[in-house]
Amino acid sequence: MMLLNGIKVLDLTRLLPGPLLTLYLADLGAEVVKIEDSDQGDYLRWMSVAGNGSGNLFEALNRDKKGIKLNLKTPEGVEVFKRLAQEADIVVEGFRPGVMDKLGVGYDAIKPVNPAIVYCSLSGYGKDGPYSGKAGHDLNYIGVAGTLGVTGTREKPAIPGVQIGDIAGGSITAFGAIMLGLFNKQKTGKGLYLDISMVDGLTGFMTPYLPYLKTNLKREEMELTGSIPCYNVYRTQDDKFVTLGALEPKFWSRFLEMINRMDLVEEQLAKGDDFKRVYHEVQRVFLSKTRKEWLEFFENEDVCVEPVNELDELLNDPHIKYRGMFGSVKAGADEFITIKNPFHRNEQHRDFKKAPAPGEHTVEILKKAGYTNEQIEELKRKGVI
Repeated sequence: MMLLNGIKVLDLTRLLPGPLLTLYLADLGAEVVKIEDSDQGDYLRWMSVAGNGSGNLFEALNRDKKGIKLNLKTPEGVEVFKRLAQEADIVVEGFRPGVMDKLGVGYDAIKPVNPAIVYCSLSGYGKDGPYSGKAGHDLNYIGVAGTLGVTGTREKPAIPGVQIGDIAGGSITAFGAIMLGLFNKQKTGKGLYLDISMVDGLTGFMTPYLPYLKTNLKREEMELTGSIPCYNVYRTQDDKFVTLGALEPKFWSRFLEMINRMDLVEEQLAKGDDFKRVYHEVQRVFLSKTRKEWLEFFENEDVCVEPVNELDELLNDPHIKYRGMFGSVKAGADEFITIKNPFHRNEQHRDFKKAPAPGEHTVEILKKAGYTNEQIEELKRKGVI
């Protein structure tokens, strides 16, 4: 039996952070009902950035969920939502603060019909504060939180290739908060309102930089941002890259011993012009072999040298393959790649099901909630579902 069997989730989120969060819940056994409006639905269904066909990002994020269409701008739609919420354990929404209250389905409206509800509001800046009402995306959040400010060169910050704010600040932070909510519900029988800000979640990433707050150090001057030779990225002969993370003196010393450059042993934390000189010397060594040759050379040594996998190499990395974090989903005649749950790999199902078509399970879910065929037809006629 999976860890979240019997838990029911109403998911009103779109795009990336909310759907990934509820995918984690679904993977652990929760029944997730994806609620989309009766117009555009989740933007990932049609955004070109999400990819095309059954292998797009929408499919990857929304597999193993049930889907309904519901117009919350109608009184009848609000009543349907409240009826569904009576039997739910968790509500997750990702609108700007105040939107759910205006629709009549905010926490204060749902708590009276289900005092044990765990209600999670996931937003960029949180429900209050000077930025709370602003629109934003991942790049804005990592900018405000400082994580972008320590990434890149002195001349310009570098946009990370992954959505750190959405996933780490949003999905993962909210997952932890929801687990606390469920624990509180089990212990007290009472629900909880969770105000999750992606910027708040990102501030934890700044912990290693707290000692620098009273200094004038800039990008590339702090030790873990590419300013020291022992913690850096190097190009190999075949124009690929490896990471060197020899922060401890024993790793740095063994690394130098193996490449016959013990003359650099005192230069582990070289800065400024000395850094440029040492980096150049180490780079010259790495250019003498291909990446594969270097990985084989260091294979049985504790020197912290590993590959920089390009996207088309990721699935063939032996460790990634062994850990089994990627799976596949069949969608009609197609099959596409999906990510597995990182929180408890052994306690999740393996028979992945495709993402729901728009409103695919509307009738099924309403019948479970006690609606008759006649009532369902009337809701259809009024454009509620």
